[in-house]
Amino acid sequence: MSVLRDLRPSWWNAGWHLSTLRQRLFGTDKHDIRSLLQMLMESDGDCSSLIIAEQILDIYQRLDGSQKLDFFRCLDQEFDLDPAAVASLAAQYQKEPTTDSFRALTKAAEPRRQELLRRLNLMSGGTRHLVRMREDLLYAMDRHPDLGRVDIDFRHLFSSWFNRGFLVLQPIDWTSPAHILEKIIAYEAVHEIRNWNELRRRLEPVDRYCYAFFHPVMSDEPLVFVEVALTMQMPSGIDEILDRQRRPAEPEEATHAVFYSISSCHQGLRGVSFGNFLIKQVATSLKNRFPSLKSFVTISPAPGFRDWLEEQHFTGEAPAPNDLARSPKVLLPLAARYFLQERRPDGEPLDPVARFHLKNGARLERLNAEADLSEKGKGQSLGLMVNYVYDLGRVEENHEVYMKDHRVLSSGQVRRLLPS
Repeated sequence: MSVLRDLRPSWWNAGWHLSTLRQRLFGTDKHDIRSLLQMLMESDGDCSSLIIAEQILDIYQRLDGSQKLDFFRCLDQEFDLDPAAVASLAAQYQKEPTTDSFRALTKAAEPRRQELLRRLNLMSGGTRHLVRMREDLLYAMDRHPDLGRVDIDFRHLFSSWFNRGFLVLQPIDWTSPAHILEKIIAYEAVHEIRNWNELRRRLEPVDRYCYAFFHPVMSDEPLVFVEVALTMQMPSGIDEILDRQRRPAEPEEATHAVFYSISSCHQGLRGVSFGNFLIKQVATSLKNRFPSLKSFVTISPAPGFRDWLEEQHFTGEAPAPNDLARSPKVLLPLAARYFLQERRPDGEPLDPVARFHLKNGARLERLNAEADLSEKGKGQSLGLMVNYVYDLGRVEENHEVYMKDHRVLSSGQVRRLLPS
């Protein structure tokens, strides 16, 4: 972070007369956010751009929901690309593919709002502001999906700004700063951490680990974190991991590393993938530290399973979900169908957690009934949980197989659950 701070213009830390420049830029007039956006795009100086960006983001934070929707409409309509200009320049490039014609085409083909967002990002804390801005955009898109063009630009820029090369892997333990531990409690998305004592049970024992990715411009905010348990066997339920009375395993003797929770911390970074890098890097790090580890597995939720079952019951294809919960012999074959055969229109599996792990090169290993009997577990999957296996020697090959035709790689144990 000190390096990044040193990259700021010298006047920023040297007491430059910013009030004088503000007066010259704004005078005594009050500018609305729309006019400030235009000013920012027309500004040709670093100093003035920073001041205008600061003003825009300050006003944005005070907007209500309706006003934020108007702001996104402005980005969508007034800072889009010019299709006619793109078509003309594309024809020119096709006719004369020179460096100049290529430069003109690529400039015209980029929506003006991308450059606007880059300029907003220049101010101190700009990246954090823009991540929160995209949270508002995603919320607005639930009712106004036509704002999708704006979101494409946010995702395009975030994919570069949060590139894996910028991310820093850090272990989180009971001695980590309190403000980081508070965020682990707040952001845990899979198995709720109710209090500090429960957090301590997940971080302090010798067979429990937690790792997070951080970004240099958001060094006090984890982007994504994973909780890991070292065990002597592949778990068939979450209680084997979270049981308060369990006996800790000796890390040097453990044979399994179990990824039992992975949580993204910022809704505004949804769709920007770095969880896959986290799992692979943590697995490699643990393997180097504990050579006795032979298997890297998950105990994962199945958040779409109950909804799918209820749809099948509605069409008369399956018993009522509550009846199924009491009959694992009936439940597991239906679960195998859900994971191995059911597909979205784009050909990918229905379950979002399955898509995440399969895309990252994991194999569907085992389905476990009565594995999570918490209210949340019963509510989303009737207690079903899933083991995925990360074979470090084959994850790249498995990834390629899945990306080619969305084929679900699974164990024979799972495939045999399907009716013959």
